[in-house]
Amino acid sequence: MHLYLVQHGEAKAEKEDPARPLTDRGREEVRRVARHAMGLTLWIAEIHHSGKLRARQTAEILAEHLSPARGVREIEGLAPNDDPGKVRTELEAGEESLMLVGHLPHLGRLASSLLVGDPAREVIRFRTGAIVDLARLEGRWVLQWILTPEIALAPP
Repeated sequence: MHLYLVQHGEAKAEKEDPARPLTDRGREEVRRVARHAMGLTLWIAEIHHSGKLRARQTAEILAEHLSPARGVREIEGLAPNDDPGKVRTELEAGEESLMLVGHLPHLGRLASSLLVGDPAREVIRFRTGAIVDLARLEGRWVLQWILTPEIALAPP
């Protein structure tokens, strides 16, 4: 099972737009990462996102390129300050590869909880629009790779 964690793309400041949609740069970076990820032939059952606009927009761009089997769905438990324990419990019981599009600090705490058992210990520095691939192998989670917008600029 693979778990792809994505911090939403760059969003407008709250002062500029309280809904905080993606900026033009944010959209382009997510598209670039998604196009690059297409070449990796990822199989994703579903993309889950938080209820925030910037996460939904990021998930929709990723879905256009990665074609998850069951599409895109908003779920609870992915907001910035949500407890990562709830999502972790669901992931531990799952078998299908998923992509979660969310926010910091939640994604960082979830990754740390899965990788080292301590949500307070930062082990991955997330970047907007990047994909972090965690794999569950023999009952434990390991970091497989990270695809940032900068890496996606490099020729394949």
